[in-house]
Amino acid sequence: MFSAIPPIALLLALAAGQVHSAPIAPSPVARILVVPFDNTQRETRLTWLGEASAMLLADELNARGLSAITRDERVQAFDQLHLPIAASLSRATVIKVGQLLGASEVIAGSFRLEGDELIVDAHTIRIEVGRLESPITERAPLKDFFGIYDRLARRLSGGARRTGPAVSPPPPGAFENYIKGLLAESAATQATFLETAITESAGFDQARLALWDVRNEQGDHSAALAAVKPVPATSPFASRAQLRIGLSLLELKDYPGAAGTFTKLIDPQILKTTTPAPAHLAPVLNDLAIVQLRRGASADAGSAIYYLTRATDADPEQVDYQFNLGYAYLLDRNYKAALYWFREALRRDVADADAHYLLARALQATGSEVEAARERDLARQLSSRYEGVERNPRDVPAGLERLRMDLDAPGAVRPGLAIANSAQRDQRELAGFHLDRGRRLFEKEQDREAMIELRRAVYLSPYEAGAHLLMGRIHLRAGRPEDAIDALKISIWSDDSVPARIALAEAYVASKNPAAARTELQRALVLDPSSSEAKRLLETIKAP
Repeated sequence: MFSAIPPIALLLALAAGQVHSAPIAPSPVARILVVPFDNTQRETRLTWLGEASAMLLADELNARGLSAITRDERVQAFDQLHLPIAASLSRATVIKVGQLLGASEVIAGSFRLEGDELIVDAHTIRIEVGRLESPITERAPLKDFFGIYDRLARRLSGGARRTGPAVSPPPPGAFENYIKGLLAESAATQATFLETAITESAGFDQARLALWDVRNEQGDHSAALAAVKPVPATSPFASRAQLRIGLSLLELKDYPGAAGTFTKLIDPQILKTTTPAPAHLAPVLNDLAIVQLRRGASADAGSAIYYLTRATDADPEQVDYQFNLGYAYLLDRNYKAALYWFREALRRDVADADAHYLLARALQATGSEVEAARERDLARQLSSRYEGVERNPRDVPAGLERLRMDLDAPGAVRPGLAIANSAQRDQRELAGFHLDRGRRLFEKEQDREAMIELRRAVYLSPYEAGAHLLMGRIHLRAGRPEDAIDALKISIWSDDSVPARIALAEAYVASKNPAAARTELQRALVLDPSSSEAKRLLETIKAP
């Protein structure tokens, strides 16, 4: 156990993905990460059971009221970290992944066969202290593996009982094919295993949801729709199936059908009387809004903005809702609102190329050409799709809205956001280091060296207002007022401050534009009426 991938593999993966080791803030609810169990005998026919162990145990813990990270969350996190889903991981790697996902403990284990009997060992790692607890063991005939994980969950949870009705497990053979379908590398093989699982157990709704995922990814929306339509309203997975039905109808351009399907998932009374709306409705509200956006000329833009506003209020940390709301406002030519929401999205994901590009469109439409050029440049650096694009502010690219493909569980961890936040914290720290060095060099009037450090800071943190302010002052000191004006405008856009307004006024004076200088100083005095420097400079500029 804990031997196949050494700790250095994670460090390399972190470096490759610009992910660093600072843990995210702990979740208010203790979370548990269950990782795939080791196949200690390397039994080829049991390879699927490693992943099945993690899935079954996590599901059983959640059924007992604990907060285990789901498979979808775990897979997304492993993908972000460039870690193989099914491989054995070192203890250090497992702890690091748990930290990045905000887990308080990790459950790992192993399994082996003795004759026809399956023996499973599981143990807990307390992340805070890095301590490995003593393992617990369960055994049963291989065909009864569901019972093993039920008993393990009961023991690991301190004897907690299920909080909801028990769900009948599918036949063992169907479940094995289901897991093999999840693990298969090609879409065709995935579909074959999942269809076999459904043939063996027509009521295996989880397999139907997984088959929808495969068909949707392939772009075969009719087949995707057919996969989930049989899920009954009484199924625990009915809501997830209905969301997928709505998405398939949307992709098939049956907009009334899609809108009707999404609307059925929303209790209008709850939406009317509850503010903000419950978080579990946010994905449905988001997708319902996109129906309105895709209807084109007949779309009700107001409805799209309304639903996206409710989705954003319900789940303020979901970047996709903020992006979509900015996009809807941009299509509606409400540029001020679009600017606000794209900036909110970029505060949470600074590497979002689409958001940078659309922000540039909104800025250009409002006449902010300097900032727009900067955002276009960032978009091009982040994505090749924006190389050589036209600059017509009225030409807003179509099809950039972001659908939600599943209902987020309450309190679910956001792997991408958690990892990105961790990476961005380290990136901001490094940017701060270069900014501090640049400031010290600026004070020593070593402007060339200072500019190098400040450019490094801006590369790591494009919205670092202090770096742009110092760059503006260097340009001004070197007799380049036009360059100073550009840098100082970006500083003010990133963070409006009195020093930046005063420096911009000085740049306007140097470029012989006293009217603009007075305007900047008056704005500085609005921010700080007691600023003696702004008052002094304002007095030196003669009124026309």
